[in-house]
Amino acid sequence: MEIYRKVWHVMRFADWSTRVASIGLVLGLGAFPLLAQQGPSAVPPPDQVAKVPQLKLSPEKQLQNFEPPADEEYQLGAGDEISLDFPGRPELSRKYTIGPDGRITLPIAGPLLVANLTRPAAAKAIIDALSADYTNLTVTVNIEKYGSNRVTVLGNVQHPGVLYFDTAPTLLDAVSRGGLQATPSNKDGLPDRCMIYRGNDQVLEVDLRALLRSGSATADIRLRRNDIIFIPSQADLFVTVLGEVKSPGAIPLTPESTLPSVLAQAGGLAEGAGTSPNVTIIEKSSNTSRVIRWKQLMTPGGISEVSLKPGDVIIIPQSGFYKVTYFLRQISPMTSLLSLGLAGGAF
Repeated sequence: MEIYRKVWHVMRFADWSTRVASIGLVLGLGAFPLLAQQGPSAVPPPDQVAKVPQLKLSPEKQLQNFEPPADEEYQLGAGDEISLDFPGRPELSRKYTIGPDGRITLPIAGPLLVANLTRPAAAKAIIDALSADYTNLTVTVNIEKYGSNRVTVLGNVQHPGVLYFDTAPTLLDAVSRGGLQATPSNKDGLPDRCMIYRGNDQVLEVDLRALLRSGSATADIRLRRNDIIFIPSQADLFVTVLGEVKSPGAIPLTPESTLPSVLAQAGGLAEGAGTSPNVTIIEKSSNTSRVIRWKQLMTPGGISEVSLKPGDVIIIPQSGFYKVTYFLRQISPMTSLLSLGLAGGAF
């Protein structure tokens, strides 16, 4: 408890970059959410490049935090083939394939969104949709084929690409089905490490060989749908770019790599980053983080060249302004209709 009191004390009175590092004290560098929800007062001074020591969770604890619960109920997704069984209503019972938009089309009721629903929740949504035309209905939702339960394996494997699973996918399942690449120095082809990417804001490095040698069951952690597993070769050096970039993920690191060139390889800034985001770099090798202002980075001579190290994680946060403009874009059609209505009333 003492460490949490100290972290809270630091966060109350520290500047923005120190707060980010303090959060890292609690979360570690394993599976972490996007570290940046900044306001105008959160901008550090122009010459500030902070480095703050961080504590690190044990690898097994990181894996446990990243792994979904063993009893987590399956959620339907696009590509799943399901069958609906209506006792006493055989004319309604049939098979469906959930479309790319996550919907099925029911007789009379029409399209219905069922993606990301569990089977009981989907059954309730179906009964509700048909309740205007049918009474006392019950339905059982069965999964005939798992078409959305997939992960992607990339990197140093024989068969990179998308893999489909009938059960909850695990890391060793994905690695073995991707095809291990044996080399003279690595005869079994088992990678020393791999990276698991989840969405555009989470990444976990797994020391796979060390875990297997220790007999740890956490080496075969459960994955989530749409996880991406990247397996580097022994000689690969790379950094990870997350957040508001067009192509988040692993970027090869060469002697010529710079922070701007790495961000360019990640596709550049996405719309949600705004025009001048702060850039957070987490150095896994030294357990430190630093925050760099975009304008300082882009101004010649504004800041000394930023050195990158293998394993670094670079985070581009979403801007507060983007959130406001996104909201305005959502309500603008309603505003236009209201304006037209007022104009019509004037004639």
